[in-house]
Amino acid sequence: MGGKKPGGPRKVSLTTPKTHEVILGVDPSLRGTGYGIIRILKPHSIALTHGTISIPQTWERSRCLAKIHDTLREVIHQHQPTACVIEGLFYAQNLQTALIMGEARGASLVAAAQGGLDIFEIAPRKMKQAIVGYGAAQKGAVAKMVQRLLHLTEEPDPDAADALALALAFTHETNRFALNPPKRV
Repeated sequence: MGGKKPGGPRKVSLTTPKTHEVILGVDPSLRGTGYGIIRILKPHSIALTHGTISIPQTWERSRCLAKIHDTLREVIHQHQPTACVIEGLFYAQNLQTALIMGEARGASLVAAAQGGLDIFEIAPRKMKQAIVGYGAAQKGAVAKMVQRLLHLTEEPDPDAADALALALAFTHETNRFALNPPKRV
């Protein structure tokens, strides 16, 4: 059968983890998926691009998902990130909302996977804790801190700010010893 026996010897990789210099953050939503790409530099990272994929309410879901996928694929092609950090799953009170969010997340994941990116997820509370210092921070506080950290001239719109914050949180979690590193997807 060719399978490994349970409890047998495990191979241990002695290579160092891959470092990423250009990171894509994605905050998925059917009508407003935020994205942001940062380049890790010293003394501070810079934003290469950011925005929100805004989709009209009149579009059917399948068309929305195609737009999310196609836009992210183009952004990946233009900026060549090597890693994608996507907002982790959260608990929604409404099952229908959770399913729709999952579909938008799936369209985003497919674009990142097709682009050959290493994909990670960070929970919203963990991202807010890393960026603002408070896991229940409001979107406005996240946007202000992202503007400050990336030296942006304007505060990014909330969905793009969350995407940039995910990318920044990833750099914080991978550039130091972390007890709970970002989960690989």
